[in-house]
Formats: sequence, structure tokens, C-alpha cells
Amino acid sequence: MRDLPVAFWLTLLVLVTLVHRELPAPRWLMIHLLLLGAVSHAILVWSQYFSNALLRNPPKARSRAEQNWRLLLLNGGTMLVIAGVVSTLWPVTAAGAGLIAASVIWHGVDLFTRMRVALPSRFGASVKYYIAAAAFLPVGAVLGTILAHGNISSTHEQIMLSHVLLNVLGWVGLTVAGTLVTLWPTMLRTRIADQAARNSQRALPVLAISALAAGAGAGFGLLPVAALGLTGYIAGLGLMASSFIQVARNKPPKTFSTLSMLGAVGWWIGCLVALDVVLLISGDWQQAGRAFAAITPYLAAGFAAQVLLGALSYLVPVALGGGPGPVRAATTMFDRGAVLRVATANAALLACVIPVPSLVRVLCSVLYLVAMASFLPLLVMALRAHRQAKTKVAAEIQALGLPAGTPAPRVRMAPEGDRPAGQRAGQAVAGLLAVVLAIAIGIAIDPATAGIRAPAHQDTSTNGTSAPVATETKTVKVEAADMRFTPALIEVPAGTHLMIELVNTDVSETHDLVLATGANSGRLAPGESATLDAGVITADVAAWCSIVGHRQMGMVLDIKATGATAPESGHESMNHSTEPSTGASTGASTEPSTGASTGASTGASAAPLDLMAEPGTEFTAHEASLPPLEPKRSDGKPSIHRATFTAEEAIVEVSPGVRQKLWTFNGTAPGPLLHGRAGDTFEITLVNDGSIGHSIDFHAGALAPDEPMRTIAPGESLLYKFTATRAGIWMYHCSTMPMSAHIANGMFGTVVIEPDDLPEVDKSYVLAQSEFYLGAQDAEVDTEKLAAEKPDLVVFNGYANQYVHRPLRAKVGERVRIWLLDIGPNRASSFHVIGGQFDTTWLEGNYLLDQRDGTEGGSQALALGVAQGGFVELEFPEAGNYPFVSHVMIDAERGAQGVFKVAK
Repeated sequence: MRDLPVAFWLTLLVLVTLVHRELPAPRWLMIHLLLLGAVSHAILVWSQYFSNALLRNPPKARSRAEQNWRLLLLNGGTMLVIAGVVSTLWPVTAAGAGLIAASVIWHGVDLFTRMRVALPSRFGASVKYYIAAAAFLPVGAVLGTILAHGNISSTHEQIMLSHVLLNVLGWVGLTVAGTLVTLWPTMLRTRIADQAARNSQRALPVLAISALAAGAGAGFGLLPVAALGLTGYIAGLGLMASSFIQVARNKPPKTFSTLSMLGAVGWWIGCLVALDVVLLISGDWQQAGRAFAAITPYLAAGFAAQVLLGALSYLVPVALGGGPGPVRAATTMFDRGAVLRVATANAALLACVIPVPSLVRVLCSVLYLVAMASFLPLLVMALRAHRQAKTKVAAEIQALGLPAGTPAPRVRMAPEGDRPAGQRAGQAVAGLLAVVLAIAIGIAIDPATAGIRAPAHQDTSTNGTSAPVATETKTVKVEAADMRFTPALIEVPAGTHLMIELVNTDVSETHDLVLATGANSGRLAPGESATLDAGVITADVAAWCSIVGHRQMGMVLDIKATGATAPESGHESMNHSTEPSTGASTGASTEPSTGASTGASTGASAAPLDLMAEPGTEFTAHEASLPPLEPKRSDGKPSIHRATFTAEEAIVEVSPGVRQKLWTFNGTAPGPLLHGRAGDTFEITLVNDGSIGHSIDFHAGALAPDEPMRTIAPGESLLYKFTATRAGIWMYHCSTMPMSAHIANGMFGTVVIEPDDLPEVDKSYVLAQSEFYLGAQDAEVDTEKLAAEKPDLVVFNGYANQYVHRPLRAKVGERVRIWLLDIGPNRASSFHVIGGQFDTTWLEGNYLLDQRDGTEGGSQALALGVAQGGFVELEFPEAGNYPFVSHVMIDAERGAQGVFKVAK
């Protein structure tokens, strides 16, 4: 049976899907096992089958032998392509692509030759669709081979998109469109719409030309042409839509084959519209390529897979033949759980499209796989049912003494489509509920990824069973100041009801007190106080300040139950109570969820980090261009720059889908960029609109830090005045302790002070490198990661890979200056432009290299320690995309990279 290779490719696809994390190029592998393996084989088999029926010239024995050779070439070539890509052996890939192209060209020529000698047919246009489709795949195969070679970094997205468009719109799309003209009403067992033949003839040139325009537009880098081609293709499908809709209205889909086909067409149209929108709104090919890469799997899983399984579920029984009984037996087997399978697959796939936690996506993917992979055992069962029914027919004929070939009496078997409407509705509901359950389970297992936080623990007794009886009540006064609690140890007899009178005696810092049992004082501004009910103390209890970084600096309090026999459930044993408090974490897993950030790893998960993800269409990159200098004053005196910096908290996205509660200057990290000349004066008013103390330190000025750099409490303000006497790119930051946490949580910015003799350039950009140590979604910095120097992200200007998604612009021959500053707080940098060479480097006020007019020396990178800065200059020799990175490569992989898009 010629469809057995399809079963082989689908089985291999299922296996690869189950172990894809262990395989090279898993995404590519899964898509190509489906489209190049299973779907392409089915196209070659069934387009020949339908052509034979439509042209009314059954193939001769020679034609059947040639078809076998074509299938052998196609499947052998597919195996070579897959082996070549997985093993990175490009000659093997190229050889396989050549075999595939040869088989399809042979297929197209054979159909064209047979059509020329065939009698006219009402639906002969379908064969023209197959011939046109065969013209697209060889071109797509060539482009795929070029992609596999890998030496096309500047045009990779364009060629990839052209490859996808030509194959999906041309090879697969034209074949499906031409086949559905007759197959769709046949599957529904109703007459073909009167206008179907006319509509298909009109649509063919529109579809073929549009597919060619879309592929060519992508290949030649013409975004408007590609978008216009895709729009025309959708319009071409619209020309055929009325006949399909009319047929479905006459006989609504009920079987697996028709429901699966209906779902496939829905995904087909939806994905094409989404791709068209992407082309229309994309600013460049890199953005379009990333969006296409995100949509393509749904085009494969939603459209191609459902078309294939739906068509085979109807066609395999028909091709097996043997009379109505055996055909119906096989069809009935394929229709088992039809509505349940289709509803589950489509609902699960749709759940993966919307923003859901990664665990939910995994569970829904498993549901989709189970629903679709059920086709394979059903195929085996259908073949067995067909054989048994055929044997039974032969036995009945023999028992009746009838001539061979006489049909036996029909036995009524109820396929899924004949089930009562209530049963079909029940299966649909069951499929939807299965997906809803998967979503619920995923969120329940990992609620933090869905933004759900556990409620604060309110029971301050032992384990929530029966509250212990207090023997006495004791009140202890505790002062919070200078990152310490005084006293830091409270000893009470076991059974004492402890009340803590907490007073914040600090000058500028906000503090609180949180107990491991869940009791919480709330945040106290300087001078404020609160009484905290610690409950009946029956075991040792840990307590700390939950303000970010304060616990790590030693702001911990031990409550010791003297005379206790053993720690009771619900309390944390203070094993370190006889040791000095070092400020290290005392066990983050015991911290309660209090609604306030603890500044440490509390067990809540950060949002899933996907550095390959595309930011949303609403995303705007941080402006990297250096603003122009203000004109010099007419009196020749230095300029005075005045600004207000407001310290405020803001939920800020730092990578696609990852949000942090940052402390910022004016709502952004980095804060406002200041630009002036040596000798200029800056008057900055700092206003603290946050919930804790903050300060500011400008490296561009030289003055005693006591007053201008002091920490101010929420609601206060100060004036920071300095004169920038020396040129450079200078850091400013919050200097409130712990300084590392305040910087890592967003409180930093840049001051560019130009020397008087700095030559003009065509473009100037400013890039500030910093690190993020991610806490839970919408929470502050994780100070345990910070102390361990284990950043999750290293970024330029506050967002991972933002200039990969929104490249910086330049032109060939333009002189570009890039001001660089390493914010830290911990990681050094080594700035490099891939494909570029610096003829000028300037570090911390001095030229390391100045070869603007010479050719003797050059520089490949500018190394910066934390809080160091400088600039580099270069000219781009030719048009293209020039990535820039921190050549501390692990940091480039953490998000410290971008792209210069250089035009002619």
C-alpha cells in the first residue's frame, strides 16, 4: 500500500516529538518530517489518484512503475535531507534536495503530458493546480539547501521566508486548494456546487501568481511585494470560498474527515492572515522572520496535519475498496471519537497560541499529540476491520452460492457522523474540558508563572490545628536602624505570648519585620512604629526585614523559645541562634508570602525566560541615539542644565513576557540621559516618590558626598548640584545600601560630557550595559542571585536583545560613534561589532587608538570594567546587518547583543 510511508513518517514524527529536547534542530526536524516526509508523499500519491479519475485515462503498467520510482526518489531524498541537516553534512543535504526536486519535476511533467492527450473534463482545472504546485517545490528545495549551508547571515530571514512561502503556498497550498474542489463535497456525500468549477478556474492564476510574488518578494528583500502577494493569495482563496461554504451548509460536517478538514481550513486562513499582517507591519526582515518562525508551527500542526489526517481518513477506505461493507467498516473505525479528537486537538493548539505558562503549553501540546497520533492505531484497526469485513463478504457470497464478485447484503454500521447530535456535543465538551483541565493543572503546579501568588499565611500559632495556650504575655521593644534590629535576639520561655513593639529609628530607611510564621508589621517609615503580635512561642522562630537586600545585609531577628523540647510544625528552628548573625539567608523556603518582596529567592518562580522570543508589536526600544548638545550660550559661559529626577517604582518588561518591579529614575531603567560639555553645571532635583529610601550619586561631578548623596525617605527631595569639569561618559546611580540591589533593580543612568575638540560624526549612539537578577514575575531583584553573581540577563539599555528586534540604523560610509558604559553592578564588558573594525577607541578620558585618517592600526573590542566608559568609532564598509555584542560571550547569550542595520 502506497500510503504506508506516510504512516512511517508520522510514527517517526511522534517519536521525535517525544524526545525532541535531546535532538539537534528539533523544531526543523518536526516540521520537515510532517511537511517534507508525510505530506509530500501523500501529495504525490493522491494527486496522481485524482488526476487519473479526472482525466479518465487510467495509468498503464509503465506509469505505475514510474510512480514507484518517483516515490522512491522522494522518500530517499527526504531521508538524505534529514540526515544531512541533523549531521550538518551539507553535501548530503544537497544530494537529498536534488532527488526531491527531480521526483517532483518528473511528477509535474507526467501530469502535464497526460493532460495534453486527455479529453476535456469539467474539473480538469484541479490537475492544473497539481502541475502548478509541482513547479514550486524544486525552487523551495534549492532555497532550503542554501539555508542549510548557513553562509547567508545577512539575508537568512529573506531566504527562509521565501522558502516557506513557496512551499506552503505553492506546493502544499495549491494542491490542497485544487483537491478540495471535488474532495470536499465528496467527503460530505453531497453534490458539487454549480459554481465550483468556474471559481476554481478563476482562482488558479490568482493563487499561482500571488504565491510566486510572495516568494519572490521575500527572496529579493521586497517586503511590500511579499505582503501584496500574500494578500492576493488570500483573495484567491476567497474566490473559491463560496462553493465550499454552500456545500457545507447543504450537508454540515460530522465525520472525523470532514471536521478535521474544516479545522484545517480555519487554521490555514487564520495563519495566512496573521502572516500577511506580520509582513505589513514588520519594519525589517529580521522582525518578519522571527514572526514567521513563530507562526509556521501552527500552519504545520493546524493546517497541514489536519488536512493530511482528514483526507487519509476518507481516502484510505475508498482506495482499499472491496465493496460498501468493507469500506464502511474501515470508515467507521477512522470515525471513532471523531468529535472528541478534533475538539481536543484544535482547542489544545489554540491554547498554545495565547500567552500561557510554559507548563500549560507543554500539557496542551501533549493533548494535541495524543489526539492526532490516535490516527496511527486507528489506521491499523481500520485495515484489520476492512480485511475482516472483506473476508466476511466473501464467505457470505460463497454460502449463498452466488458468483464471485456479487455484493453481499449490507450490514448497517453507524459511523461517528451518524451518532445522535447529543453524543457529538458531549464529545466536543469533553475535548474542551480536557484542555481546560490541562490549563488548570499547569497553573496549579506552577502558579507563579501565571502571575498567581499564594495568600499570606495568617495562622501565627503552630500548625493550624489547635492554638496553644499562653502561660504569660510579654512585650519586647525592638528598634530598626543601620541594617540591624536591636535587640537581634529575643529569648522567652516556651508558651509565652510575644508582642513586639517595633520602632523604626533610622534616619532615612524604611523597614519592616516579617516572621516565618507569617506575621508582618507592615512597612514603617523613619520614626514610625507598630505592634506586632508574634503569637504563642512554642519553638524557635526566624524573623527579618523584607525590604530588598536588608536581610542579606544582616537585618535578621531570632526568637528563641527556652525550655522547648522540640521544634513544632509551623515554626522554623533557629539552628544558628547561638552563632553571630552574618546577614546570610536563613532559609528562604520558610519565608511567608506577605505581599511584600523579601528581596531573596522565596520559591516563587520568575516568568519563563525565552531569549529567542519576539517582543510584542507595541514594544518600543529604548532610544539609543545621543540627543544633540544645546547651543552654546551667547555670553560664552558654560551651560546650566536643570532636571527633576523622580525615584519611583514601576512594573517594567525587561525581556519578552518577563516583568520586574524596578526602582527607577523617572520610570525607566536606565534613567534620563544627560548630555553636556566640560564645564557645564547640572542642577538635579531628586524627588523620592517610592516606598523606601533612595539617593543619587553622579560620577560626573567631584564633591563631598555627605549631603548631596544622602538617602532621602519617601516624600522627601533634595537638590544635587555639580559641575562637570572633565569629559567622559559617566554613570549615575542610587547609592543607598545595599547599593548592589538598588543598581541591579534599575536605579542608574548615563551622563555624556563631550570634550571641546571632539570631531562631529554622522550618528552617535549610547549603550549602557547592566544586569538583571530576576525575582518572581512583577517582583524586585533576587538578592541571593545577586550575591552569588548569577545574572539571568545582561542587557543594553535595560531590555534583553532589544536592538536585535529593533536594530540601530546606519548607512554605508557614515561615521558612527558608540558611547559605551558598563553599569554593572558586577559584570565587565568587551564591546565588539561583528563584521566591523574600530579605527578610534576612547577609554576613560584618553584615546587608546586614533586612526581616523590612517590604516595602520585598528581595534576589535573595547574592554570596560564596571563603572567604566568610553566610545568607539567605525564606518561600515557595505550594506547588511552587523551584530554587536559583549564579547564576554555568556553575557551576549544572556541578552547583551543587538544589530546595526546598514543601508546603502
